[in-house]
Amino acid sequence: MELGLKGKRAVVTGASRGIGLAIVRALVAEGVQVVGGARTAGPELVDATPHTFEVDLTTAEGPGSLVEYAVSRLGGLDILVNNVGGRSVSASGFLDLDDEGWRKGFDLNFFSAVRAIRAALPSLLESRGAIINVGSANGRLPVPRLVEYGAAKAALTNLTKALSEEFSPRGVRVNTVSPGPVLTDTWTSPLRAEKMGMSVDDVVAAVPKWMGLSTGKIIHADEVASVVLLLASENVPSTVGSDWLLDAGMVKSV
Repeated sequence: MELGLKGKRAVVTGASRGIGLAIVRALVAEGVQVVGGARTAGPELVDATPHTFEVDLTTAEGPGSLVEYAVSRLGGLDILVNNVGGRSVSASGFLDLDDEGWRKGFDLNFFSAVRAIRAALPSLLESRGAIINVGSANGRLPVPRLVEYGAAKAALTNLTKALSEEFSPRGVRVNTVSPGPVLTDTWTSPLRAEKMGMSVDDVVAAVPKWMGLSTGKIIHADEVASVVLLLASENVPSTVGSDWLLDAGMVKSV
């Protein structure tokens, strides 16, 4: 399928590893100029794109600084991928979280996207571009030990719909991709495997059963990148405000 992305200009947050790095590589392979933003631009990101920007995306000024750099470097933006996210606190349930824990979770998983979108919209309105927010299946599947993470991702999905209602008539397409468990260092960490008394291979092999994946297979980051590329293209112009669930069958209810 021809995606027509060659020559487009993109920003990807949380770009140094995992899903973000896969998205950067996939966009670059399609001829997109990509600025990858991350706290540390490691060798893999530097190898993937000549345009990197080291930034703390949990700060009030970080996302805007990244977008400002990208616009000045590339001359504008056509695509914004808000991928940065994850757990910033350790808690087993609601009562383990104080206000600071909630703030950290939302700064990383929700407000980073809010701030990046606010900074990028003037350029995206001019180019009639696309915003893709990387959510999570946990936005639909409440888990007590991930309560602040799931709540932030649910808020991101709601934000996507609201933005779509406001800006789709003006030519900016906004969508969410919500993966289930993806083969990243969340599951391949030797330290985590050691704490569980397992090998890394055994942990990865057990994930589909632990998470109830209907396919029996953990999701690959390249799958998420493929959906992001489709949504960034103009091949599905009527897809706006959607939440693309890519969960290998983990979420059982509709």
